Amino acid sequence: MKLYGYWRSSAAYRVRIALHLKKLSFDSIPVHLVKNGGEQHSADYVELNPTHLVPSFVDENITLNQSLAIIDYLDEKFPKTSVYPANLITKMQVKALSYDVACEIHPVNNLRVQQYLVNELGATEVQKLAWSHHWMALGFAAIEKKLAESAGLYCFGNEVTLADICLIPQVYNAVRFKLDMSPYPLINAVVENCNKLPAFIDALPENQPDAT
Repeated sequence: MKLYGYWRSSAAYRVRIALHLKKLSFDSIPVHLVKNGGEQHSADYVELNPTHLVPSFVDENITLNQSLAIIDYLDEKFPKTSVYPANLITKMQVKALSYDVACEIHPVNNLRVQQYLVNELGATEVQKLAWSHHWMALGFAAIEKKLAESAGLYCFGNEVTLADICLIPQVYNAVRFKLDMSPYPLINAVVENCNKLPAFIDALPENQPDAT
């Protein structure tokens, strides 16, 4: 298995967590999103992934993009240590919270959106940061309310799920962008608990070979 990613990519971070939770070995192939105008735009990489995004995942005869599709593939092929609870209702709630992060918070704070704000719309660094803070705070406030009904050690009780896999990288980004996380004590508790686990430690951006 090969994972093409960038050390600070939230989406690649999610897949790394899932791979480590399942104790699967894989080759990590760096794709630098800034150097040389962004290696995700190179002809060879676009042939692999026409979206110009990371991650990309290759296993035997399948090539996948989109972190949640990759994680679902891993979960079905290697069902031991599933990222979903067995109960259908809870499983769908896990998916919903995961999508709150991956579909609502993350995309509007992605690198290409940040670059467009500056390069095409002329946003200042202060305005760009305000944009990021607005969307993350809006999303985290909703997640905090959900966790009041579901959280134990992790987002849903005391077992790690896809919701944790999605939430932790987004909080990592929030801290990097200096968002005040004090209004979200339940989120902070989940992050603290997850980051004690070997799979999350191994997946940390600064623990990747391409970290700079």
